[in-house]
Amino acid sequence: MNNTAIVIYHNPRCSKSRSACELIAARGLNAEVIDYLKTPPSQEELRGLLKKLGMKANELVRRGEPVFKENYAGQTLSDEQCLEALVAHPILIERPIVVCGARAVIGRPPEKVLELLEHED
Repeated sequence: MNNTAIVIYHNPRCSKSRSACELIAARGLNAEVIDYLKTPPSQEELRGLLKKLGMKANELVRRGEPVFKENYAGQTLSDEQCLEALVAHPILIERPIVVCGARAVIGRPPEKVLELLEHED
């Protein structure tokens, strides 16, 4: 593995997120861990993450969360509206997001993180 920095947008209460951290640590790698509920990404940071993920904003929204059902259910949100919702309610951000260089993956299942790391070898 080269010296590309690894960043994980992590929710410590999420088992998939914890598993992704464990997979990175098991490879002897260090990652910058961002608890995105305490330090939410800005709209610009989210745009950058979406570009690395190759996704649209609506694909990053966790629709099963109560806050989504209460505030957005039944609505068709534009990309801008999705970004606004993600910034206003970071619990809606799909997790974990692992960034390595110019690429990123959502660690669901956590093994997707290994694909990202192996690509950087």
